[in-house]
Amino acid sequence: MNFQQLRIVRETARRGFNLTAVGNALFTSQSGVSKHIKDLEDEIGLELFVRRGKRLLGLTEPGKEVLVMVERMLLDAANIKRLAEQYASTDAGQLTLATTHTQARYSLPPVVTAFRREFPKVHLKLHQGSPAEITQMLLDGEADIGVATESLAAAPELVSFPYYSWHHAVIVPLGHPLAAVASPALANVADYPIITYHEGFTGRARVDSAFAAEGLAPEIVMSALDADVIKAYVALGLGIGIVASVAFDAARDTNIVLLESAGLFPENVTRIAVRRGQYLRGFAYRFMELCSPELTEERIVTSLAVETGAG
Repeated sequence: MNFQQLRIVRETARRGFNLTAVGNALFTSQSGVSKHIKDLEDEIGLELFVRRGKRLLGLTEPGKEVLVMVERMLLDAANIKRLAEQYASTDAGQLTLATTHTQARYSLPPVVTAFRREFPKVHLKLHQGSPAEITQMLLDGEADIGVATESLAAAPELVSFPYYSWHHAVIVPLGHPLAAVASPALANVADYPIITYHEGFTGRARVDSAFAAEGLAPEIVMSALDADVIKAYVALGLGIGIVASVAFDAARDTNIVLLESAGLFPENVTRIAVRRGQYLRGFAYRFMELCSPELTEERIVTSLAVETGAG
C-alpha cells in the first residue's frame, strides 16, 4: 500500500469514477490508474469499486468505508507536512483562502493588508468562487480558510464561525423616482425591474424570501455574480439594484444612489470556516483573528476539539 494508491482511490471517487480524468489529475495514464487500483485491491483482499466490464460505476460497501479511512490518512499526511513547515519557519509559507467576489472585494482588503504587513514572507493565495465551490475546496484540502455567507455552516465536516453581519440595500440610478422617497417600502421596490445576485450568492435567498413574505413577485431582469457588475448596469438605467450594503462606496459610486433600506431585508451573517482535523499554521489562526478579534487561536482550537469530539 502506498500514498499514490490512496490518492487514486480518493480521486476516483471525486471524479465520478472516470479513470481518464483521474489519470489527468494525477499526471499518470489510465492504465496506470487501473493497475494501482487492482494492486491495492489484491493486497487488502477487497473489491473497492462496483464494475461493469472495465468501467467503474461506484464504490462497494467496503469501498465506502475504505474511502473514509483514505481521506483521513491523506489529511494526516498533509498535516505532518504543515506541522514540519510550522516548526521550520513560523512566519513563512503559504495560506490559501477561498472566498466570494463580494468578500474579496469589500470586506477582506483591510484584513489582507494587515496580514501582509505582519507576515510579509507568507504567500497568500486567494481563490474566488461560489459558496458551493468554496465548501468543496475546504473539504478537498485545497483551501485552508473559507469565507462566505452561504453553504459553510451546512457542511458537518467544517467548523464555521461568524465573521460579520450585514444587510442588503437598494441602489438606483441618478434621477430615479425612488431616490425622492424617504423610506421606500418593499412594495415600492417591487414596482421596478430589479438587478441582483445569482441564486446561491451573497444572500440572494433572503432577498427572495423577503419579497415572498409580503406576497410580492418582483421582476428580476438580470442577475450577476458580483456587486460591481450589478452597479454598472444599474448606472446604465437597466433596472434598480439590490446589493450588499458594504458594496456601496459613496466616494466612488457617484453615478448611483443608495436608498434608505433599513428593515427591508433580513440580516445576513458571513462566516469563516476551516475543515475539521486539518492542521493550521500559526499565521492561519492569526488571519482569522484579524478578521474578528474574538476568533483567537485558543477559541478556534477549542471549538475544533469540541466539534471533533461531538462527531
